[in-house]
Amino acid sequence: MPPFGHERPVPLRGRRAENWAEREEDPMAGLYFEDFEIGRVFRHEMRRTVTEADNVWFSMMTGNPAAIHIDEDYCQKHTEFGQRIVNSAFTLGLVVGMTVGDTTLGTTVGNLGFEECRFPRPVFHGDTIRSETEVLDKRESRSRPGQGIVTFLHRGYNQHGDLVVQCKRPALMLCAPATS
Repeated sequence: MPPFGHERPVPLRGRRAENWAEREEDPMAGLYFEDFEIGRVFRHEMRRTVTEADNVWFSMMTGNPAAIHIDEDYCQKHTEFGQRIVNSAFTLGLVVGMTVGDTTLGTTVGNLGFEECRFPRPVFHGDTIRSETEVLDKRESRSRPGQGIVTFLHRGYNQHGDLVVQCKRPALMLCAPATS
């Protein structure tokens, strides 16, 4: 397997343009339902360093005034970490968001949920997060012709390689358009 960040999703049946100049006819970066293979792992190139502003703004915008996210003095004196931890909802959103360009951009009908979310280690200001996605399952929709459900397992890691978040996400995906 190539080192992290060197694998790009490649369409399975060549429906996509080989280079960006040819993509005008097919502007969607996401893969169709048929393009996903159970067991395939995407190692997403995008990485992002989490800032203090990310954490404080997100916590305030979502109405979460917990001292563990916004009060440095409190955290230094009263928590096991001695510093603020990043809001877990931000971490989840960041990790899933970093996967979209490689997998579902323009081909998702909608998310069907977030399941079995786990946060085994905290994220701190200054941590750099990367993500990977594994395809766990897929099936054609029984009620929506031309669409299918793909279940993804998203994992986020910090710069030390520690798992900081893991979550299953079933998504309703478009099937490939019929070609003439």
